[in-house]
Amino acid sequence: QVQVVESGGGLVQAGGFLKLSCVASGTIFGTNDMGWYRQAPGKQRELVATISSGGSTNYADSVKGRFTISRDNAKKSVYLQMNSLKPEDTAVYYCNAKLMVIYGLWRDYWGQGTQVTVSS
Repeated sequence: QVQVVESGGGLVQAGGFLKLSCVASGTIFGTNDMGWYRQAPGKQRELVATISSGGSTNYADSVKGRFTISRDNAKKSVYLQMNSLKPEDTAVYYCNAKLMVIYGLWRDYWGQGTQVTVSS
């Protein structure tokens, strides 16, 4: 069974930092784009950052210069280093991974989410 599991959320003061991790496990033939999304209470889920298998990155304007996404293809993992956190970064953060679980077929997988709370 394929799983995508996040870790690293928590409570931090404004100006602080956290690092989120996400690992995909199970029978996986390949990994493509991986990324982080977030959903604050009463709001829609939004893109935070994505990274391609080749390392190309894309960030939401609201996190540029503060967050850094990276990945380890061998470990089927993606990370999000979050610095200079603001109260408006408070949300549940979800990991997304495009995985080949049947040869030639790519599917989207989501983690269960990890809560990030930034106090002012």
